[in-house]
Amino acid sequence: MSTPSATTAEAAEPLVSPVGSHNEWDPLEEIIVGRLDGATIPSDHPVVTCNIPPWAARLQGLAAGFRYPRLLVERARQELDQFIALLESLDVTVRRPAPVDHRQRFSTPDWSSRGFCNSCPRDSMLVIGDEIIETPMAWPCRYFETHSYREILKDYFRRGARWTAAPKPQLTDALFERDFRVPGPDEPMRYILTEFEPVFDAADFVRAGRDLFVTRSNVTNRMGIEWLRRHLGPGYRIHEIESRCRTPMHIDTTFLPLAPGRALVNPEYVDVDRLPDVLSSWDILIAPEPDPIDEHLLKITSMCGRWLSMNVLMIDEKRVIAERHHTEMLRALEKWGFEPIPCDLLHYAPFGGSFHCATLDVRRRGTLESYTG
Repeated sequence: MSTPSATTAEAAEPLVSPVGSHNEWDPLEEIIVGRLDGATIPSDHPVVTCNIPPWAARLQGLAAGFRYPRLLVERARQELDQFIALLESLDVTVRRPAPVDHRQRFSTPDWSSRGFCNSCPRDSMLVIGDEIIETPMAWPCRYFETHSYREILKDYFRRGARWTAAPKPQLTDALFERDFRVPGPDEPMRYILTEFEPVFDAADFVRAGRDLFVTRSNVTNRMGIEWLRRHLGPGYRIHEIESRCRTPMHIDTTFLPLAPGRALVNPEYVDVDRLPDVLSSWDILIAPEPDPIDEHLLKITSMCGRWLSMNVLMIDEKRVIAERHHTEMLRALEKWGFEPIPCDLLHYAPFGGSFHCATLDVRRRGTLESYTG
């Protein structure tokens, strides 16, 4: 009678997924951090330029497809390297995407584009428990962005993670409202996206165990939200946070859970009296007015806006990495009982955000729970 080979015995052993994250605050063990190599100014497609002022949109049209200025890249890269060193000093495993030439043109049967960059893994992938989901993003220039993460994704899959990709969108003209313009402060809210097909960025969602919170935006439509709701099934609940931002894009400068029963809220974008009822027992922390930062930098980073002070990364329920220049936020976090860890990432903003945007927490030590009663 033959005995099983070593290979067969190894294959029979249950796999333990390296992916496992249920919320924004359990102790952080592994994270993906973005990369700036080959960063290219995004295309002048209306879905990109609708989020920036008209003067910036005109500049975007002239610069689209060119490399970001070397000075911007080098400043941001120095800060990113320091941030990575900080994470590793806190015993967090850091993974990085492969470098990509984002100027390379690509096409589908309907359109062609150049790329953008892989600075923000938070946008293109969503971690729910042991599953990592590639999202159907609305910007054509980001269509193949997750390809730079494929070696990481394949490694996670081989080791036991679930790996899913949402339906790849067509991104034809039917998805975008013709003659769209940003609504005024007293006008009803409107979005550039139609309901032609499901699209969403993962960064429009934040997680609190069995509850997810989402903002509808110029990159996330109702059909995208419904796709995720059906995909996750009855074990999860998705709640919409109404945003008063006229150019909404990503929830993590609007609403961010920091710990069980505690959430950071942008008072300019959110009416706290209209938050979902499931948050009625939560401690709602009102973000302080952001510190005045160099106005020239703000103009360059107009897609992100001044509330990047909220874009923090929880290491655990107490420790939180926050931008060193946003002193009011550091003081507020300390007053609320957190332990802020100041770090520089101010010059990362032109590439899409700050600490929360620049990362994807892959594994946090914790279990799936409900925090909303």
